[in-house]
Amino acid sequence: MMMVSSRMAGSTLLRHLGPRLFSGASAVRGAAAAGGPACSSLLSRATASEPVPLHQRLFPVRMAGTTATPAVGGDRGQDEAKPSAAAKDATASYWGVQPSKITNVDGTPWRWSCFMPWETYKADVSIDLKKHHVPATLLDKIAYWLVKALRVPTDIFFQRRYGCRAMMLETVAAVPGMVGGMLLHLRSLRRFEQSGGWIRALLEEAENERMHLMTFMEVAQPRWYERAIVLAVQGVFFNAYFLGYLVSPKFAHRVTGYLEEEAIHSYTEYLRDLEAGKIDNIPAPSIAIDYWRLPADATLKDVVVVVRADEAHHRDVNHFASLLRSLSDDVVFAGHPLPGIGTQRFTGTARLPLNCCSLSTGR
Repeated sequence: MMMVSSRMAGSTLLRHLGPRLFSGASAVRGAAAAGGPACSSLLSRATASEPVPLHQRLFPVRMAGTTATPAVGGDRGQDEAKPSAAAKDATASYWGVQPSKITNVDGTPWRWSCFMPWETYKADVSIDLKKHHVPATLLDKIAYWLVKALRVPTDIFFQRRYGCRAMMLETVAAVPGMVGGMLLHLRSLRRFEQSGGWIRALLEEAENERMHLMTFMEVAQPRWYERAIVLAVQGVFFNAYFLGYLVSPKFAHRVTGYLEEEAIHSYTEYLRDLEAGKIDNIPAPSIAIDYWRLPADATLKDVVVVVRADEAHHRDVNHFASLLRSLSDDVVFAGHPLPGIGTQRFTGTARLPLNCCSLSTGR
């Protein structure tokens, strides 16, 4: 008796749920009646006798997109690549997010998506470029000679092709700030402590280095094998620096400080060849003009000058961070906030006037 009743219950359940699970058209029509426009694309597919996947039959509303469906018979690839203005407006209206219109100071439309007008600045080119931290401890000496050893294959490969050299340099230079900021962020979360501004400083350092890369991509178009080298070098360097920062943040920041010193040296040679006429002093890329607020007639020489100043600021910040770590193994960065915080608005390491440079030079 119980077996018969279970069979009857099963057949009744199948009779009610079968059309919903195994009939694409009826399932989509029912979902369209309940969900409205979100299922219009599924309904059009069902009525056209096109098979509907099982996951869309089971979850027709949740799995439906909010973008418009391309017209049948038209250029499907072009319509998908360039959604209509109506589709964009519908999506923005659906999520309640209206696109903002960003303009320059003069009212012209802002043309960059990789940075915003409030992230631009004028570089402080008055910073001391010859400052050097003299290795004092064994760890400092290891960091110093490691960076010197890394420079040898770079010099052999790129020689005096400074545009490609700068491109490679920036793909590596943007890694330490991101790794350090990420690990300090996680430390702040698990230890319930403030960061003293260091998380933001290191992440903005990484962003500034990335903008250097975006600039030199316009100057030197990399070849395929140079892109392959970037992929390999970045993969090795990221993992090595990540492990090194876990073991000794002091050592990691010292390595970064010496890397920035080498970057200053490379850009100085780049500038020397530009001034000597060995390299064409072409007009500055438009992205550099907007990012550093350079004059409209700026040249590549002006770009190299401001990039070199940025590297000098990163040098001082990382040597200072290494110094803080050398004070104590358990030093809390929150107890040693970045110089300048509290006296002015903090806007990133590239624009940070450090008053602690005498501490980080080793002099």
